[in-house]
Amino acid sequence: MNFFDEIQEHEQVVVCNDPKTGLKAIIAIHSTALGPATGGCRMFPYTSFEEALEDVLRLSKGMTYKCAAADVDFGGGKAVIIGNPAKDKSPELFRAFGRFVESLNGRFYTGTDMGTEPSDFVHAMKETNCIIGLPEEYGGGGDSSVPTALGVIYGIQATNQFINGSSELEGKTFAVQGLGKVGFKVAERLLLEDAKLYVAEPNERIIANLVRRGEELGNSSIKAVYSDDIYSVEADVFVPCAIGGILNDETIQMLKTKAVVGSANNQLKEEHHSRVLQERGIIYAPDYIVNAGGLIQVTDELYGANKERILTKTKAIYDSLLQIFQVSEREGISTLEASNRFCEKKIRASREGNSFFTRGIPPKWHIRQ
Repeated sequence: MNFFDEIQEHEQVVVCNDPKTGLKAIIAIHSTALGPATGGCRMFPYTSFEEALEDVLRLSKGMTYKCAAADVDFGGGKAVIIGNPAKDKSPELFRAFGRFVESLNGRFYTGTDMGTEPSDFVHAMKETNCIIGLPEEYGGGGDSSVPTALGVIYGIQATNQFINGSSELEGKTFAVQGLGKVGFKVAERLLLEDAKLYVAEPNERIIANLVRRGEELGNSSIKAVYSDDIYSVEADVFVPCAIGGILNDETIQMLKTKAVVGSANNQLKEEHHSRVLQERGIIYAPDYIVNAGGLIQVTDELYGANKERILTKTKAIYDSLLQIFQVSEREGISTLEASNRFCEKKIRASREGNSFFTRGIPPKWHIRQ
């Protein structure tokens, strides 16, 4: 990728280096047109600075669109910490990270993502007020993977409604890639709906846990497959819940599903792959629409966490997807193009208004400052 061109799309990119704690991080603010930037903080053992930069630039841009689609008064940002979450974490490291967040003066709010936990940010919040996704005992909304998984289920139901004229999932077959915090909950709910599952997950203990849970729910229709074999199983819906960039020229040709609906960020290797899926007759539910449940919860914290309000906003994913599918079909464009057009129109309209310093800041923001 051309990093210079990519960075030019962003308002601000901050390199964070604290030798004392070993912190090496990047914070990317893509846009504050809709409000202060928000996005999780990912911790991953990137092999190079360039790899980390590419990831944070793509993820932060995706957050701008996700915020617009979810109708929250925030813009897009993201943070990545370069390191192994299994051995490189420390309270001091996250406090150092919190100081860098604080230096942005309210332009960026962050919290948990892949490789980090809400408890990590209990340390970061000692240095900044700009932390969201905290544990309930610290005033947060709790586990954000719960509404994220629920949003995926709403997305699957909407897709099934569009394809088959019914949102019922009983008897349908799903290929679930990844049984992490979100993927496991999605699989569990699908089992509850009496669906059939193929799952790909490197941790055999987690697969065993899902099998036991299926037995408790009276559904033993679970078959584990190896890694890339998940792309070629015959299923109604492919449900990617692991890493991004997995839909490419090779994997798309392997798919034997009617649709792709999952929680993973940046599922498409390149944006044109949405058209490749369309040409193959596979419905693609844009990931930043489907996985917005967690964003809805963590941004809601700044207004004072309210579970009913979160549930209502998460349910809207169902109707949003149906509208995107209908526009895509009517105008002969990919579902991603239909979704992007909607979000870009909203962002352009917001740029004509006031800056986030005078509008759109949640009431609790003022109290915490």
